[in-house]
Amino acid sequence: MSAVVTAQDRLQLQRALELAEGGRGRVSPNPLVGAILARQGEVIGEGFHAELGGLHAEVAAIHECRARGLDPAGSTLYVTLEPCAHHGRQPPCTEAILEARIARVVIASEDPSEKASGRGPGILRDEGLEVEVVGGPEAAAARLLNQAFRKHARIGRPLVIAKSALSLDGRVATTGGDSRWISGEASRRLAHRWRAESDAVCVGIGTALADDPLLTAREPGAVRQPTRVVFDSEARLPLSSKLVESIDAAPLAVIARPAAPAERIEALKASGALVIVCDGDPAGRVAGALAELGRRGLTSLLLEGGPTLTGAFLDASEVDELRLFVAPIVIGGAGASPVAGGTGAATITDATRALAMEWERSDGDLLIRARLREW
Repeated sequence: MSAVVTAQDRLQLQRALELAEGGRGRVSPNPLVGAILARQGEVIGEGFHAELGGLHAEVAAIHECRARGLDPAGSTLYVTLEPCAHHGRQPPCTEAILEARIARVVIASEDPSEKASGRGPGILRDEGLEVEVVGGPEAAAARLLNQAFRKHARIGRPLVIAKSALSLDGRVATTGGDSRWISGEASRRLAHRWRAESDAVCVGIGTALADDPLLTAREPGAVRQPTRVVFDSEARLPLSSKLVESIDAAPLAVIARPAAPAERIEALKASGALVIVCDGDPAGRVAGALAELGRRGLTSLLLEGGPTLTGAFLDASEVDELRLFVAPIVIGGAGASPVAGGTGAATITDATRALAMEWERSDGDLLIRARLREW
């Protein structure tokens, strides 16, 4: 952290972080970015990356500044992610910054992608601009804002958030398999918002057969639908299922094993589904499927599977965050389903420990968020 970074700088970055949230659910696979232009502590322009293919945050802030009849020359630009220096859907932000004759740039986090990784700040410094990269809470918040983007940039796989609703005694279904509804209506609405913010939502074939779900985001204002992913070793998903019949409304991917009947695989493909064939044990199939989904540009996945699939993801060390709705009920029963199956940890020492936890009320439920790894 540079000593040049002031308390006023941090306040402006905090506002830029708030602005960045305006693009959530709208810009993937691009990152969430917010920007502020200020002169002598006065904000003269604000912007954020609002939609995929639209203006980047820095350029949006410059445009707003000029729309106010002001000149950005000599101002300070505060941005939550380092400015890009490459051509993508938009031209490089470094060119716009230099053209606007901005004097100073304060950055909250680096961009780990191969095309960026320090190039933008380097170009700006070479052109004589003062460039500061902050540390501290603003830097941490900026990194957390883009965990999906950062993970995909670093290892090519989507960020996995495992969501579940459970009773006070840790059960997700009764001995007879009943699970509707453990969580309350407010919690279910929140889960639909998470779907709208995710590139993909994932279940196992057991859930698909038992519930015949749509897995769409029924959230007011949702601008896109996630890819629905079903882990289906034997390609048993019926062509009459809601998932298949709604392919025109939302993409569908089926993860099958090589031994799955060829005629079932071909039927699913003919219906418009993407079929990804992965071999190995359950954890190995999870890792292989995530790698393939990542190659196809998916950066985030909301896991809504039952104990078997959730256990396989945990065994593969592919759960980055847990979001658990704990309902004020007790189910009991030795045969009632737990949150996760699989192999699990052999000892408490081997157990995965959360890096951070947060909790809040969700109407009558308790929502626990546990971050297992950070990118």
